[in-house]
Amino acid sequence: MMNNTSSLHELGVAQLATQLRERKVSAVETAQHFLQRVRAHASLGAFLDLNEEATLAQARASDAALAGGKPGLSLLGVPLAHKDIFVTRDFVTTAGSRMLAGYRSPFDATVVARLAAQGAVTLGKLNCDEFAMGSANENSAYGAVGNPWDVTRVPGGSSGGSAAAVAARLVPAATGTDTGGSIRQPASFCGITGIKPTYGRASRYGMVAFASSLDQAGPLARSAQDCALLLSAMCGPDPDRDSTSLDVPAEDFSLSLDDSLAGLRIGVPAEFFGAGVAGDVGAAIDAALKEYQKLGATLVPISLPRTELSIPVYYVIAPAEASSNLSRFDGVKFGHRAAEYKDLVDMYKKTRAEGFGDEVKRRIMIGTYVLSHGYYDAYYLQAQKIRRMIADDFQQAFKLCDVIAGPVAPTVAWKRGDKSDDPVAAYLADIFTLPASLAGLPGMSIPAGFGDGQMPVGMQLIGNYLQEARLLNAAHRFQQVSAWHEARPQGFRA
Repeated sequence: MMNNTSSLHELGVAQLATQLRERKVSAVETAQHFLQRVRAHASLGAFLDLNEEATLAQARASDAALAGGKPGLSLLGVPLAHKDIFVTRDFVTTAGSRMLAGYRSPFDATVVARLAAQGAVTLGKLNCDEFAMGSANENSAYGAVGNPWDVTRVPGGSSGGSAAAVAARLVPAATGTDTGGSIRQPASFCGITGIKPTYGRASRYGMVAFASSLDQAGPLARSAQDCALLLSAMCGPDPDRDSTSLDVPAEDFSLSLDDSLAGLRIGVPAEFFGAGVAGDVGAAIDAALKEYQKLGATLVPISLPRTELSIPVYYVIAPAEASSNLSRFDGVKFGHRAAEYKDLVDMYKKTRAEGFGDEVKRRIMIGTYVLSHGYYDAYYLQAQKIRRMIADDFQQAFKLCDVIAGPVAPTVAWKRGDKSDDPVAAYLADIFTLPASLAGLPGMSIPAGFGDGQMPVGMQLIGNYLQEARLLNAAHRFQQVSAWHEARPQGFRA
């Protein structure tokens, strides 16, 4: 075993798995090291729940399996943490809401169970915007999360706790969910790698629902290699428990990581490089695209003409689905219930008024409105038609290119509180991530440089359906010739 475990947090998932497999460090030592780091940096606000007893029990089981030479488990002994949107038996699940304060699920989400089946050890649950609604991780009922690069700035949302924890080296990797960019945007703001697979690739069973036709699970880690390991474990059909799960076999995404990029056609959408993109972000993306050309890729001008329509379309469809999904939180069967009420209707009103935050209430009201009689055809059906057109735009583009590249967000992470009073301004930050979400396409963010205030800039890569392996390979090859993904926030080195 290692005599000095003080630098374990500097290792990525693949490196740590190798150390554990070669018995250079034990799973218990590893878990204890990361638990200590989580407690030492509690002020970041990334973690919502720890269960040291459960974590160490899983670690001891991993050590027993390692001692027995148990083969085939790619993540054996590696600590991970889960966004608090995934239900877990041994940890509290709140979805960042007072409505679910103290809730403990009787089962694990499929994503959690599949990672555990590969030997991963659960370190804890991570902060997120309430019910995954937000772009800054300022909507959690349990406090905002800081960005490790500058704690006065947002880490992005809704998977901000996941991104911040990975960037601060509090955990090697984490799960997240992406409804309209909630993996890619926080990965960009925190300088790490994150991928949203094709809709239906990863089971939604046990994932607290926001917008069912958009929600998708994915990993956040430091590198594409680490994301490939995690995504391989997470994906696969789940027909008995998730009717939207694709009947596509699980895939080892690590097998294609060293393919040449010679001849790869990278589409560059004109709409992703307009006046709305900050100069520092545009410069970093342009430099990254030049690196891809050096690797043998060809840049192809393309157009995604309905990009601007993605914001109004998303903010009709997602709230509509949210208003339906969140109707189950009424204080009757589980979750928060108002202490005093006159009758059943009064209990509903007071329970939901107390349990939901402002952003969740705002989206429920919007969704209920667009689904109401007289407005359903005018808003919801029209949005669904335009959603199909947005998907068609991508298919036309993929006739000319293999991968689409551009910025993840128009700017670097903003100061906490800057957009709290103007929700529409925060919505506009998702303009480049929403189109792929509406189309159900895989997309990822990779570190591509730094902008104003020495804040990270992420580059977005979008692939066609089921082309996660191609995306991960393109990201991995870029990371072999760049060092942006290896940069560390100064305040979290020790």
